[in-house]
Amino acid sequence: MSTAAAPRMIADVFHTLVVQPTTLCNLDCGYCYLPDRRRQRLMSADVAAALAASVAEQDSTYPVEVVWHGGEPIATPIGHLRSLLAEFEPLRRSGRIRHGVQTNATLLSSAWCDLLVEYGFHIGVSIDGPATCNAARVDRAGRPAFDRIMRGIRLLQEHSVPFEVICVVTADTIDRADELVEFFTEVGCASVGFNIEEQEGLNAHRPQVTAARAEAFWLRLWQLREAGHALRIRELDRLRDHVSAMRGGVAPASLPYDPIPTVAHDGDTVILSPELLGIRSAAYGDFLIGNVLRESLPTMTTWQSWASPPRPASPACRAPRSLTTAPPGTTAARASTTGPPGTTGRSRRSEPRWWPTRAAVWATIPANIR
Repeated sequence: MSTAAAPRMIADVFHTLVVQPTTLCNLDCGYCYLPDRRRQRLMSADVAAALAASVAEQDSTYPVEVVWHGGEPIATPIGHLRSLLAEFEPLRRSGRIRHGVQTNATLLSSAWCDLLVEYGFHIGVSIDGPATCNAARVDRAGRPAFDRIMRGIRLLQEHSVPFEVICVVTADTIDRADELVEFFTEVGCASVGFNIEEQEGLNAHRPQVTAARAEAFWLRLWQLREAGHALRIRELDRLRDHVSAMRGGVAPASLPYDPIPTVAHDGDTVILSPELLGIRSAAYGDFLIGNVLRESLPTMTTWQSWASPPRPASPACRAPRSLTTAPPGTTAARASTTGPPGTTGRSRRSEPRWWPTRAAVWATIPANIR
């Protein structure tokens, strides 16, 4: 009888740590899935210190990217965020971490830009395209946020701060790939990632994108790239890297998964997807794996019941489902997590969420890179 250990499902080491300095967001985007975004609940220095200790505890070959998320992280008082950053400073100075922030850019100021430069932040701006594509991004009075986002982008440019973009693609904008590419090229972002809207958390009632329209969107983006558009698109870059690896005879590994711990303001922790924070299932409750004030992240992410293979799926779980149909007993449907051609699951990070069908993508890839 074989005594070989079962393969690990969750990696021993994390390379991305998502951190919530505040629950507050000054916007009220129509597709937002987060609860409590109207309340200002701040992360304490104790939680930040515990996170820094967790990073120091693990043996990582590469720097950990600490991504300050939200809520809206720039809604954190600037002095308070400085106190949180101070807990990580020895790690940053020794090259063990680097900071990133995902922001709606509406609250940026010169003081904030100076702080972002001082700590070497990698910047991601959330904007969904030109004003006509940005209709879901509004404040609590229903006023469009577009002009304020663009003001923040201009501030970043005035301070010579490079930035990337995350664009949520909705049922209203999925057929406007050309317009989106043209806009983001003019904006001057380093790259753009497209997240197709999903039903999750509090966002359970908006019209959803069909698989066919999503496929057409990705194929059009590929065609625009092949026609000479220079805009870097996150998903297409990953797909090209994947195909190049296949061409070179390298099979991309699907296991173990990067844990991608996400830590709330109070230390509560989920893994694999930031969207799981604050979400509950009617059938299974919350998705928390622990609290960083009670145990370290390496302890949580290597806990045997997470790290080992799950028990065999029931017939109900194995049955085919629509991309937009929720599993029995859950209240939110999620998009497909199938990776690019040749993979068996999600990529190392939790994105991209939608991929074209394998045959359709393969047919569009020039033979010289297959």
